[in-house]
Formats: sequence, structure tokens, C-alpha cells
Amino acid sequence: MVRMSVRRPALLATASAGLVAAALVAVTGPGATAQPAAHHHNHQPPSTPVPIETPDGAVSSYLLNARTTNANQVQRVERAVTEAGGTVVQAWPQIGVVVAHATTSTFREDVKDEARGSLLSVGATRTVPVSEGTPATFAARSQRVDKGEATTEVTPDPREGEQWDMRMIKADQAHQVTDGRRSVLVGVLDSGIDPDHPDLAANIDTADSVNCSDAGRPDTSPTGWWPTTSDHGTHVAGTIAAARNGVGIVGVAPNVRLASVKVVNDDGFIYPEYAVCGFMWAALHHMDVTNNSYYVDPFMFYCSDQPDQAAAKTAVDRAVQWSIHRGVVSAAAAGNASYDLANKTTDATSPDDAATPTQRVINKGCQDIPTELDGVVTVSSLEQYPAGSTESRLSGFSNRGLGVIDVAAPGSRILSTIVANNGYGLKSGTSMATPHVAGVLALMKSAHPGWSPATMLAKLRAEADDKACSAATAGAPCVGPATDNSYFGEGVVDALDAVR
Repeated sequence: MVRMSVRRPALLATASAGLVAAALVAVTGPGATAQPAAHHHNHQPPSTPVPIETPDGAVSSYLLNARTTNANQVQRVERAVTEAGGTVVQAWPQIGVVVAHATTSTFREDVKDEARGSLLSVGATRTVPVSEGTPATFAARSQRVDKGEATTEVTPDPREGEQWDMRMIKADQAHQVTDGRRSVLVGVLDSGIDPDHPDLAANIDTADSVNCSDAGRPDTSPTGWWPTTSDHGTHVAGTIAAARNGVGIVGVAPNVRLASVKVVNDDGFIYPEYAVCGFMWAALHHMDVTNNSYYVDPFMFYCSDQPDQAAAKTAVDRAVQWSIHRGVVSAAAAGNASYDLANKTTDATSPDDAATPTQRVINKGCQDIPTELDGVVTVSSLEQYPAGSTESRLSGFSNRGLGVIDVAAPGSRILSTIVANNGYGLKSGTSMATPHVAGVLALMKSAHPGWSPATMLAKLRAEADDKACSAATAGAPCVGPATDNSYFGEGVVDALDAVR
């Protein structure tokens, strides 16, 4: 992942018409009243507060959640932003979310007063001033990625025979049935896709590609979605859909289309407003699948009992749930911190855009987003073990969690496309595992175009190959039966069953 993690869990029924279900808020159509979702975290200690300073004179970014999606109420929130001295950067009336910038330290309190009851929550989205617009070039090539994700460049020539990962998930057998349909569109929410890589260019849908890292508003300029400081998204894209063209490698679904949805800024951060833009763009542009190999910055875990974090989580979750309602199924990385997502206690890494992170206590109301949001497929990572064999175990860096992980996929030393010399390289991380699952979902949608996101998630889990607990990795015991355990969820994702 791009300093990114990924997530989660249980089966989710398809949203009913007009429904946007949020972790903290349910918004049921125009004019409806928001109701806090029930939380049953008995005996949970409160999380450690992490106040976000918004000094006078500095441009700070905020997410605001209207109480409902009623047009008048959303417009009331937009007016309140202006009346409080802020600027509306982007509004998403479909989900009642507004992105705003302001330069006053009291903006949060001021906008609540001006909204006159129309505002559910407001939160600052980062600990640093807004920096969008700072020029950068790919020459720097700074890789702000998760542990284990360094690139090893290798000679570019046909490498399909070296793709052990494809054989492990039976993608090679699935390709005898189908390489996927051109009607299927996969959104790669990441750092951009190399526009002229010979294994990717033919499959990139430029019309549906976008840059969301411009303060969370869609930048549709012709080159905005290109990679600038990271080839992470290019590597992810190759695993999903590198073309079958006699060059380099072959992706899990080599005939589907890819949209580059750039959500990583030139400093390597994925702020909440970028993620909201990405999911909304995917929904509005009729994407079938999205890949999310990241966690949303600046917090590894967003806590419901902290106002800034809660507001950001609500906004991202509204966007995710609306995308599900619009037919988008999303896969996300479980994360690379060797962390048990089912038993959260502390976090020493957040906020990651601050000079010094806060050593904080966290609880079950703290979630890795988007991976732990309802309806998102949470993916853990496998490595070949013993090396060169057909067997596997949990990658040492991979997060885990009983009832959190849905499926597992190969994520260690994965060969895929990179920007340098339009070449190929090896990367490791749950970021690399997740695009295998996104590719399988694309194949599944190709074979079963009428299936809803809920059906696809249920089938993906049911058709995964059961994998029993293996020897503990990094001192983390595996819990649960072969049919659903903390390491592998319901098992290793199976591309062949997806198309049968």
C-alpha cells in the first residue's frame, strides 16, 4: 500500500434505494433525519485525544457532514461555510458532504453556529496547512510506501512464467475461460497509472480517469491522473489488468479497462477529502470495482470518540456506501503493520503528517479506513513458503484479525509494471495482495454482469479456498478454523471459481 492499509468483514446486504449508511450516520434519502448508528463497545477505554491545531492565517482543510441529504440542508451548510469566513472547495450533495478551506482558528465553532442545526459534524482533515499546488516531478521518485514495499527493478521481457501469484489464485486457469470483458471498468484509487506503459496503455480509460488530490475536487485535466512521485499505482494496475499482448506480464483480468483515480498527493498522503472524491467519482462514472491499497491519512485508525476523526470517517463512509448503492464493489488492503485489527489497543504512528506522532490508546471504535468500513473487501497478504513452492503463509508484515479479514491473496515479491523505463519490478505489501482480489472481482463481474456488490462479496468469500491456520507469523497467533480465521479470512481468493 502507499503507506496504506486495508480492511474488513462481514457480508453486507445491498443498500435500499436512497440509502447512504455511514458508520456513524444513516442518511435515508431526501429530507430524512440522520440517526447515530448504535455502538456497543462496553468497557472500552476512551481513545487518546489528538487535537488538530488550525492556526489563524494558515489554510486548513475541513470535511462537513450535513444532517441529511436534503438539498436545502446541504445548501444551508454551504452558506454557513461562507458566513463563517471559509471557502467551499467541493460539495457532494448526493451524500451531504462539503469540503471547505478556512484561515481562522475558530472555523469549526463558527460554522456550527452559522449552520443553525443543519450540520451534523465538522472536522479538520490534516495537521498541516493545505499544500496543494506545490510543483513536483517524478524525477524525485520518493516512495512513501508501507513496510516491505521497496521496488526491485528487473529486466523487462515476457515474464508470465514467473508469476507464481497468478498460479496460486488460479488466474492462469481462469484465463482459459475468460480474460474479462471490456465492459468492466476497474478504478485504481492510487498514485496514478503510467499512461504509456506497453502493458497498460491499451487498457486505460482516459475519459474516466481523474485526479482527486487537488484538495479533494475532481481535476479532469488530461495529465492530472498521471503518476508524479510514486509508481505504486502503476504496479497495482499491472496486477489487475496488464494486457495479454506478448509483452511483459499478464494481469488477473487482462481484458478489462482501468481508470486512474489519483488520490495520492505529491507528498505521498491520501487525505479524507481525496478518498471521498475517489469513491464518488467511481460511483458517478459507473465503475464496477475499485482497488484501494492504502489507508486514509493522517490516522492509521479513525476513532469515533474524537470529533475531527469522526467527521472524516463519516464522510468517507458515506461516499463508500453511496458507491456500493451505485453498483461499485471495493477491495482494500488490510495494512502492513503486523497488527491484529480485531484487538486494537494502541497506535504510535498517527497523525503521520505531524512532526511527532501521538502515542495513543485506541479502542474498537477506531477503524482503519476504508478497509474496515461495511461492504469493503478486506485483504491480507500471502508469501510463498517454502520459497519456490506452491504453498504459502501469512506475510510477516500483513495485518490480520478474526472477523475482519475477508480473503487472502499473494502480496510478497509480486512482479508487476513500474514507471521506470516502462519496466517491471517486485513489490511487497498488502497493497500488492489487494489488486489480485480486485482483478478476481473484475473477472466475476465479467462472467456475472448482473451481480450486485453484496452478491459479489458473498460469492468471493464463499468461493475462496479454505486455508487452515499456519505457524504463527511475527509472533502473532492464528485464531479460528480453516473456514474463517484471523490470518486468511475465508481463504485464498479463487479466480477460476469466480468465472465458472
